[in-house]
Amino acid sequence: MRRSAKERLVVIGGDAAGMSAASQARRMRGPDELEIVAFERGHFTSFSACGIPYWVSGDVDGRDRLIARTPEEHRARDIALRMRTEVTEIDVAAGRVRARDVDSGAESWTSYDKLVIATGARPVRPDLPGFDAPGVHGVQTLDDGQALLDSLTRARGRRAVVVGAGYIGVEMAEAMIKHGYEVTVVDRGEEPMSTLDPDMGRLVRRAMEGLGITMVGDAEVTKVLTGDDGGVRAVATEDAEYPADVVVLGIGVRPETALARAAGLPLGAHGGLLTDRAMRVRGHEDIWAGGDCVEVLDLVSGQQRHVPLGTHANKHGQVIGTNAGGGYATFPGVVGTAVSKVCDLEIGRTGLRERDARRVGLQFETVTVESTSRAGYYPGASPMTVKMLAERRTGRLLGVQIVGREGAAKRVDIAAVALTAGLTVEQMTALDLGYAPPFSPVWDPVLVAARKAATKVRDSAP
Repeated sequence: MRRSAKERLVVIGGDAAGMSAASQARRMRGPDELEIVAFERGHFTSFSACGIPYWVSGDVDGRDRLIARTPEEHRARDIALRMRTEVTEIDVAAGRVRARDVDSGAESWTSYDKLVIATGARPVRPDLPGFDAPGVHGVQTLDDGQALLDSLTRARGRRAVVVGAGYIGVEMAEAMIKHGYEVTVVDRGEEPMSTLDPDMGRLVRRAMEGLGITMVGDAEVTKVLTGDDGGVRAVATEDAEYPADVVVLGIGVRPETALARAAGLPLGAHGGLLTDRAMRVRGHEDIWAGGDCVEVLDLVSGQQRHVPLGTHANKHGQVIGTNAGGGYATFPGVVGTAVSKVCDLEIGRTGLRERDARRVGLQFETVTVESTSRAGYYPGASPMTVKMLAERRTGRLLGVQIVGREGAAKRVDIAAVALTAGLTVEQMTALDLGYAPPFSPVWDPVLVAARKAATKVRDSAP
């Protein structure tokens, strides 16, 4: 372990968690007390990966709009940021990291007193024939987004296949439609958006089909077929082939923890680093980890989960920077809140799905209600479907899924707060929510679901 009058904090990863941690640590302690060295293997720092589908679609005007802070801005705050430099080894016993210049190949060791691991996640790329062919794209970094846009420009035809129908897959399918492509989405699930229960995913399928997207469910991709030039020409399943000039992977991501595994740091069942509430790696006083490379506590199920979202990564970074800078902060956990859209259809979810609740052994009741975004008589009122899960014996809220038009997705925040507070559905019915005809019915759709769920819980009592 390095020891000197001035401590050195080393950060691996220059995006949300890593640079939030570096910036917060700098606020806590000046450069005379704490030296901060950060390594980033890519070309960009502090960018919004969540915004890439909207840049690709053209809704966001240009790549630079997704960059929150440039390397030069970080350096101006006395953070020694080394771009295009990949950390290849962590020597925990000696308190040092080995880094390689991506362009020159030169290697060097840097010692640390405190270490932050924010290596993010990598897109799932199946180890199947053809998935490494030109024209097959993961979408995780700005470089990935630019490569996809370049492919869309060069492609011989206008056919795109998206593999996977999660958030990224659905968003990228819509982006391809906006580029004038004929789009097919192939997914192993019965319905798109496996973060929803199938009955709610069916509503998303209808919206996708309304955009002209062909949705193929219950299908396992077996290979990508290539032409004489090596480029993609089709995606194959066991039963069919789907012509493609461009293939986009939306299968999800996995924690990027090869470095941590090689260093002997503790990993969970999902492959993410395990930390305590202070985001300190378990068993290591001077090592923290945050962002997409960690697992977090699910406050509803009580189990560890991998939830790769920028909102969490930024919060992790704030907690880590505070602690590494000598203060104290904690990250209590998540309830699994996420929102997305397909055209003007909004999708929100938080808490547990039915299969999640069954997996952890919970007995529950479910209700589904149809309501409207505004008072029914007010112009522009649109339909909204709310599904709610409640624990059978206690009435504790377990999860909510919402699919609808304007104003649907962010209503899930009501449920996210209720889940965090551990409210029952009975208690939710008394929530003092804002009301005016342009914004909601007298009984907000979430409260209508809570009333119905509370009645069902009472009726099920022995």
